[in-house]
Amino acid sequence: MSAIPSAIPADLALKERHRSMWASGDYPLIARELVAPLGRELVAALGIGPGQHVLDVASGTGNASVPAARAGAAVTASDLTPELLDAGQRTAPDAGVHWEVADAEALPYADRSFDVVMSCIGVMFAPHHQRAADEMARVCRPGGRVGVLSWTPDGTIGRLFAAMRDFMPPPPEGASPPPLWGDEQHVRELFGGTLESVAVERHTLPVARFGSGTEFRDYFRDNYGPSLATYRLHANDPGRTRALDAAVEEVATTRNTATDGGFAMEWGYVIVTGTRV
Repeated sequence: MSAIPSAIPADLALKERHRSMWASGDYPLIARELVAPLGRELVAALGIGPGQHVLDVASGTGNASVPAARAGAAVTASDLTPELLDAGQRTAPDAGVHWEVADAEALPYADRSFDVVMSCIGVMFAPHHQRAADEMARVCRPGGRVGVLSWTPDGTIGRLFAAMRDFMPPPPEGASPPPLWGDEQHVRELFGGTLESVAVERHTLPVARFGSGTEFRDYFRDNYGPSLATYRLHANDPGRTRALDAAVEEVATTRNTATDGGFAMEWGYVIVTGTRV
């Protein structure tokens, strides 16, 4: 699981940077400690069960793949980052998931191959949104289900990316911000003509892992690939590093929902499901 298959050679350098970013830090820790419930939510929203062939796009460590397999489905977990697939396989070796390196924008599967195609806070990080949406629709059979769970632009993780934007290099030409996948109109446009009976549900994920904005900042700096990459850009500039610290910490402190002097957060996300035309 070392190669990065892609039908678009010009993107290989960009994809290699993405792979390296997600392999850095400790995303498996984040998957275990913070976002594990989201995969189960998406599986439930799609009604996944026995006899279905399911593709999880940009699956990471399998937060949605493993619950889908345990619900009785035959599941392929595909991701650009082999290290995340390896971590998922180690965590759930008996789940029956097939783990495979694949580019969300150039999926190595035939048309109409799956009954369900899903992604849980994964495909949103593919840089070319329309290309990824088209690929998800392409490999889903007519009458099958497509579902995507994404962080919202106005939620905590969306605000984190907004706070880091001024500290990041300009995005590549044609790339779109990840949190746009959490915008209902954007996702409806991406799947326009390929999905019908589209349903959109907004939710929040309660997070009580952190005791302060500083703790949130340090956790994401040390473990979350996009944050870690941003900090590395300014490793030799103490002033910019302090400014980045302040920006990330402010996201958390302004999102504190506790009313008793403690610290608690609600991270907004959206689930979009539809039926393949």
